[in-house]
Amino acid sequence: MFDNDVTTTQGNLKTLVTDILAEAARQGASSAEAAIGSSSGLSVSVRLGEVETIEHIRDRGLGITVYFGQKKGSASTTDFSWEAIRDSIRAACSIARYTSEDDYAGLADPARMAREIPDLDLYHPWLLEPEAAITVALESENVAREFDSRITNSEGAAVNWHEGTHVYGNSHGFLGAQSGTKHSISCAVIAGRGSEMQRDGWYTSARVSADLEEAKQVGVQAAGRAVARLGARQIASCTAPVVFQAEIATGLFGHFLSAIRGSNLYRHSSFLLDHLGKRVFPECVRIHEQPHLLKGLGSTPFDSEGVATKPRDIVASGILEGYVLSSYSARKLGMETTANAGGVHNLIVEPGRKDLTEILKEVETGLLITELMGSGINIVTGDYSRGAAGFWIEGGEIQFPVQEITIAGNLRDMFLGIREIGNDVEKRGNVRTGSVWIENMTVAGS
Repeated sequence: MFDNDVTTTQGNLKTLVTDILAEAARQGASSAEAAIGSSSGLSVSVRLGEVETIEHIRDRGLGITVYFGQKKGSASTTDFSWEAIRDSIRAACSIARYTSEDDYAGLADPARMAREIPDLDLYHPWLLEPEAAITVALESENVAREFDSRITNSEGAAVNWHEGTHVYGNSHGFLGAQSGTKHSISCAVIAGRGSEMQRDGWYTSARVSADLEEAKQVGVQAAGRAVARLGARQIASCTAPVVFQAEIATGLFGHFLSAIRGSNLYRHSSFLLDHLGKRVFPECVRIHEQPHLLKGLGSTPFDSEGVATKPRDIVASGILEGYVLSSYSARKLGMETTANAGGVHNLIVEPGRKDLTEILKEVETGLLITELMGSGINIVTGDYSRGAAGFWIEGGEIQFPVQEITIAGNLRDMFLGIREIGNDVEKRGNVRTGSVWIENMTVAGS
């Protein structure tokens, strides 16, 4: 039913990219780049013991960008017939001829192209048939529903597998391909007591199905988290230490990445403008990029411009060592690309020596954040305000769940106010960090 001959897929797409670049040159482009993606997958969801959805996914698309000197035009299509592709190239060329010159436009430096494409062990197809996927999803939800009598309802469980191939080529002669997989199991349930209801969930995600948490464990985690939130209350407004649970702390470093992204820097839209070489975190903090981690969810040998990726420190001993730049943003800033066209690749926040339990024991009075709501972040000023839920801590122990509060501060002060980073590292995404203890934040409650 599924064609998973990745070698054949890569070969066909490479040939197509080569033909597209040749056609762009024939139509007058001085240089060009093309990217093609092809993916397939399965998504199954169940709720209250019944199948809700079964979705087979097949997707493909290509994008072509051409340059006439410093003039740029782009077009895309999902129709892979040669006639449609040729029309897309013609459209991109037409756009380029009538756009204004941009001194910073163009392909990445040819000297920066990836010369070797290492095998990063990213392709591990699961290929579950729908019946098997339904069985896994039901197992997770059933365990969650039976976990505690206070689990009164379910938002369901889901199983997903995905595989895809990406090919990029440009007029420098670069032609690279990579294939990868990503699979997940998730579950969310509702706990109730009297008129109160609380919802929570859990998920597991990995490139290799064998690396996923067991479906039963996902259900147990989802139910346990929902039950633990029963009895949540507001607290009085105060200033207090705040600990961000690891999966929530990833968002903090997502804001940091936004602040050092080239597009925000050259637009003067970042509170970390001109902070290269300056302290932005305490001395204990190291943040580095590891694009070649085997099986890493963010691993890649080259960025979306074909530039070779390599490990690097972004923050060392609390000092900002580098930005996140594509070729275009680097030229605008008078710098060189950091191979981050398309984003960062496995951002690692170096963990400390203590796990979450040990960190909480040192928090005499404070707040553990397990959920954030809203998006009150201003990257220009660094102002931060989010709705939150979690648990109140006293004497180093969790006392009761908390809801309907807001935490606020400024990202500049929050980053400098980090006291501890845990070793309970969140590994389900492109940003890896442990729990983060920030010395003080404003908490608005009752």
